[in-house]
Amino acid sequence: MSRIIAISNQKGGVGKTTTAINLSSGLARLGKKVLLVDFDSQGNATQGLNALESNNQTTVYNVILEGADIEKAIVRKTKPNVDVLPANISLAGADLQMDKLPYGKEMLLKSALDPIKDQYDYIFIDCPPSLGLLNTNALTAADSVLIPVQCEYYALEGVTQLLLTIRLVQQSSNPSLAIEGILMTMFDIRTRLSVEVSQEVRRTFGKLVYQNSIPRNVKLSEAPSRGVSIFEYDPRSNGAIAYQELSSEMLRINERR
Repeated sequence: MSRIIAISNQKGGVGKTTTAINLSSGLARLGKKVLLVDFDSQGNATQGLNALESNNQTTVYNVILEGADIEKAIVRKTKPNVDVLPANISLAGADLQMDKLPYGKEMLLKSALDPIKDQYDYIFIDCPPSLGLLNTNALTAADSVLIPVQCEYYALEGVTQLLLTIRLVQQSSNPSLAIEGILMTMFDIRTRLSVEVSQEVRRTFGKLVYQNSIPRNVKLSEAPSRGVSIFEYDPRSNGAIAYQELSSEMLRINERR
């Protein structure tokens, strides 16, 4: 049975795309069939997996707003073994176009994914760093939300706003939406700040916080420039080990559900 997980936080720079790419790849390495939906107009997940093959390529924008065939839009990668529904800058105006629709504006992504979701074990949606209609579409389509939280001051600020949005979506378009988990990113055990922020988040959210956290690791920053995940770029790095352990932890949690 497929599980659709939105990776979201209204704050930018918290590791959403890094997590989307490498968690997708980590689960694929564990034998799972994975689709990564790039739902951010910056297209960083698309670029990070070298999934944009031409300027006139069919993207998620064409699928949700022009009725393009999602099967034809999906790019099937082998290194890593992850399918990608790509995005580009055309998605930047999607919020305004959605807002003009008379009805169903929050259901566009869900309607696009429903026909193909059973082909996958996991579908990850890399959300934009905002709380507009794109994010609402992602949360309406998702079974759950994974929230990356950077180990910095004001780390809980973006989470608080996102939790309010989640409640609104639960009340309107997706009553079964759950929190998949909270992931500490850019963790540096050598700094007091990282340790204190991690402790605060764990006190606040308890078992929702993954036991595994993602360290600061330069290899994680370098891998997207090569169009591959951390596992192809440097499988022995701390970043690769962390994302593989996170992938295993997620599988264990979902097998118990």
